[in-house]
Amino acid sequence: MTTAGDLRRSNPTFSLRRIGTLVLRYWYVLRGSWPRLVDLAYWPTLQMIVWGFMTQFLATQTNYVAQAFGVLLSAALLWDVLFRGQIALSISFLEDIWSRNLGHLFVSPLRPIEMLAALMTMSLIRTLIGVVPASLLAIAFFGFSVYSLGLTLVGFFFALIMFGWAIGLMVCGLVLRHGMGAESLAWASMVAIMPLCAVYYPVDVLPVWLQYVAWAIPPAHVFEGMRAVLVHGTVRGDLLAWAFALDAVFLALGAATFLYCFHGARERGRLLQSGE
Repeated sequence: MTTAGDLRRSNPTFSLRRIGTLVLRYWYVLRGSWPRLVDLAYWPTLQMIVWGFMTQFLATQTNYVAQAFGVLLSAALLWDVLFRGQIALSISFLEDIWSRNLGHLFVSPLRPIEMLAALMTMSLIRTLIGVVPASLLAIAFFGFSVYSLGLTLVGFFFALIMFGWAIGLMVCGLVLRHGMGAESLAWASMVAIMPLCAVYYPVDVLPVWLQYVAWAIPPAHVFEGMRAVLVHGTVRGDLLAWAFALDAVFLALGAATFLYCFHGARERGRLLQSGE
């Protein structure tokens, strides 16, 4: 019986043909998965866009950081609430797929809506575990407390994490629909819309046509509200109200996307086939 070791010993020559065959295989995998192709391009593009807008803003506001101490730290911490809220929900769901546990869960009387509630609860717990220590370290290292935002911080927190849940549910639905090739969207989706969230710069820095898009998502309202409190000492209740109204729309769309893709996956038997 010929083994793989015997074949390697009988043909030890370095083979460009074998290398080319393997590269071709990897290329077919990459070409057949649009999420993987998008993942290659969006990181460099994202970096260019975010820091381009940031540089453009700072060029006209040289005293911005001095006048609004802690704005950038607050923006970084609140951005982490948004990102962690989405990624924590997605990862909790993906862990069931990686362990091939999804089909087992739904053999039980568990309902999809109950799973959504559990995923959002776990996202809240994971986000608090990640963000609270970071906020305390900001006090220790930099003498700045994000809690100086007062009660508005609670509103900002929930407005951001609710949008994170909405995007996370859409991502989970796409994973059910397109398989593990869409797994990279768990990391890429929220960061991809970061330029529109106006995390580190005002919305009016964006081109006019992009400003309309930015105002259509909750984070832009939250970060503008944060800057209003820290720079001008003004609580913009209108911005927070718009953020929660848009959150309700996006959360409904996220839940509908997940439930639609879930029912489709169950009808096609994909719940039992999912896994690494």
